[in-house]
Amino acid sequence: MKRLMMASLVLGLGTAACGTQHTADNAVAENTATASNDTNPTAPDGRHYLSQPLVREIFTADPSAHVWNDGKLYIYPSHDVPTDTPNDDLGNQYAMRDYRVLRMDEPGGKVTVGPVALDVKDVPWASQQMWAPDAAYKDGTYYLYFPARDKSKDRNGLGAFRIGVATSKNPMGPFKAEPEAIPGSFSMDPAVFQDADGTAYMYFGGIWGGQLQRWKDGKYDPNGSDTDLKQDGQLAISGKIAKMNPDMKTFAETPRDVVILDEKGKPVLGGDHDKRFFEASWVFKRDGKYYYTYSTGDTHFLNYAIGTSPYGPFTYKGHILKPVQGWTTHHSIVEWKGKWWLFYADTQLSDKNHLRNVKMTELKFNPDGTIPTIDPFVK
Repeated sequence: MKRLMMASLVLGLGTAACGTQHTADNAVAENTATASNDTNPTAPDGRHYLSQPLVREIFTADPSAHVWNDGKLYIYPSHDVPTDTPNDDLGNQYAMRDYRVLRMDEPGGKVTVGPVALDVKDVPWASQQMWAPDAAYKDGTYYLYFPARDKSKDRNGLGAFRIGVATSKNPMGPFKAEPEAIPGSFSMDPAVFQDADGTAYMYFGGIWGGQLQRWKDGKYDPNGSDTDLKQDGQLAISGKIAKMNPDMKTFAETPRDVVILDEKGKPVLGGDHDKRFFEASWVFKRDGKYYYTYSTGDTHFLNYAIGTSPYGPFTYKGHILKPVQGWTTHHSIVEWKGKWWLFYADTQLSDKNHLRNVKMTELKFNPDGTIPTIDPFVK
């Protein structure tokens, strides 16, 4: 989840929204009416959007898409809400407090918006900000993984991000949270990849508001940097990976770095903002290759790197998606109905960075396994 920086470089940035959930519903309804009268709506700069929002009755972002045993597609997104909180680099304007699951039976078909699947008030250890989640399935149980701030206080009066897990027998919930965060977890943006042998791995982390820079020495510094380490000539801060225990609720090992190598086989440096990891890990496997995908944050790209093991190292290959309208880019990639799909979000419905809408588009591959870059706009 996300922070605001270099706003003047990004399309269509709006001021922070104000109001209640009722205001959000009205805002979406008004934008829906406008969009429905324009079969080819345009962004503020006049370009046309490649894809249209999947749902308009609520604001959604950070879509984690999965196809379960029933063949339907389920999306576990963040649920954006209006707030009076000003934009800042800590992401306080992203004030999400619950989750609602989306379901699709067919590509391009109706999207069902589920009821509240989990609310922050029902998580004993959490205080606020339920950011980008993910989900997994094993032996009849669905697992919802989510980040939230705990009840500690740093110099800004904010808690440390931890990662929790909740379970349900229904893919759309409701989910019941474990009483404590996953032991040894920290930061945000959990993404769980289950390999062909059944082993599950959690990838996680994000810098700036995601607080990875506060863990540089292996222990949390509540008064550490609010952004990055500003050491451009040093190794970039890495996302993390940890194998999961069979219970799917705990780590089987101490989290380790996910190393991204450049084209020369050298680890990416902190100053290479077009390549380095910022947040939003997502891993999938295709033709025996492991694709580690992620967001560059302040340069607004979705990137991918390829490795031969879930642990990497992963060699950088390029951009998956060019910058969208709005500051943040967080995604997922899944195979469904014989095609691969990219799920992402922008701010088409609100033109406000913290009020986003989930979209999807087909993802294609070159014969060598590389991915042609997608432009979220059409000429």
